Amino acid sequence: MPRKERDYDFEYRTYHGKEEEVKKRAERNRARREVGLKEGDKREVDHKRALSKGGSNSKGNLRVVSRGANRRKYNK
Repeated sequence: MPRKERDYDFEYRTYHGKEEEVKKRAERNRARREVGLKEGDKREVDHKRALSKGGSNSKGNLRVVSRGANRRKYNK
């Protein structure tokens, strides 16, 4: 049986096009630029005080951590 090809354009539009996802992506990108991380860098920006709890994207609220460290923070 032939395999159906994925419609990547459709998947991108339906997921990444949502207003809330666009806003979150813009906030992440703004934070990465603030601390000087370049595209392709495997490290991530961590907000000391989460945006959802009133934190900001100011340099004083950001720190650069590894992906694993950033994920462990939420699994406690």
